[in-house]
Amino acid sequence: MKFTCTQKKLSDSISIVQKAISPRTTHPILEGIFLKAYKGILKLIGNDLDLGIECFLDATIHSEGSVVIPSRLFGDIIRKLPDCQIDIEVTDNYLVLIRAENSLFEIQGINPDEYPDLENIHEKDPTEIDQGLLKEMIQTTIFAAAVDETRPILTGALVEISEGNINMVCLDGYRLAVRKGSIDSQKEINAIIPAKTLDEVSRIIDNSDEKINITIDDKHVLFDMGYTRIISRLLSGEFINYNQIIPQDYRTRIRFDARTLYDAIERASILAREGKNNLIKLNIREDKLIINSNSEMGKAHEEVPISMEGEELTIAFNARYFMDILKGIRGEDSYIDFTTNISPCVFRPVEGNNFTYLLLPVRINV
Repeated sequence: MKFTCTQKKLSDSISIVQKAISPRTTHPILEGIFLKAYKGILKLIGNDLDLGIECFLDATIHSEGSVVIPSRLFGDIIRKLPDCQIDIEVTDNYLVLIRAENSLFEIQGINPDEYPDLENIHEKDPTEIDQGLLKEMIQTTIFAAAVDETRPILTGALVEISEGNINMVCLDGYRLAVRKGSIDSQKEINAIIPAKTLDEVSRIIDNSDEKINITIDDKHVLFDMGYTRIISRLLSGEFINYNQIIPQDYRTRIRFDARTLYDAIERASILAREGKNNLIKLNIREDKLIINSNSEMGKAHEEVPISMEGEELTIAFNARYFMDILKGIRGEDSYIDFTTNISPCVFRPVEGNNFTYLLLPVRINV
């Protein structure tokens, strides 16, 4: 096996497939990157058995073949080489020679025969979605996915596609995030995709209107961007009926500017972080929201202008959870609806219904 390609393209492809390589695998061969040279193409694969990423790049193929190369070592070497043409050759016993200008490296590669194949998903009729829309939906929901494996189904995001609409839903028992969008598809799809997979997808795709093709079968999902393909297992089981847990009525509603409120809570949370539970207390009054936090190190007091409907209320929240939601709202004018100081509050847009967030308060002695 011998090929020539540019340092930049190879380095970029290595960085992408490394996202699917776990440093704590029980299969040593999965610590490597699978390379295959054929028909003017170099294919790279990273795989942890749950998530697989393959990249394709143009290369001059002098002789076809394949090899597995230790991921971290290979990536570190290629990234440090100058931006030039790189020659890579695999000799007897899978010894890998890397040549670039005045540099020569030798790495012991691994027999590729035992490297596991990626799942073969039949791409008959994929669903198209703008990369920018998918990226935004992921980034504004997956913070609410559970990280605790005691309820594995909640470590994923529910993706619902129906009649030209797409919903993405995450919840972890303390908060719920729902994002809605429109796509040119009449398919009916309901799948739970691991949040880890979606996080990696969002890091790879562009914030643009270029399309990404998504194919979902009974057990796997494929994200196809042409030169990069991401394949992941789906989570099995029933997702919580999230619509049933979103309150429709309220006793108190406030309208606020998300950017202003985020900045105030971020300042107050500097002291809240010094406490044990990162707590902020909100006092809702007719024309202002008063934010207080305190710890052994001191106290913080902020006031934010709002408009209020209904009753005054005092309620407390985890500051980080509250800020995650405000970050997801991304500066839009919004409502927060409250019922009592021990019931979840609901964040909604002033216009439209492109998001819904729910957050449980922290019980305090008012």
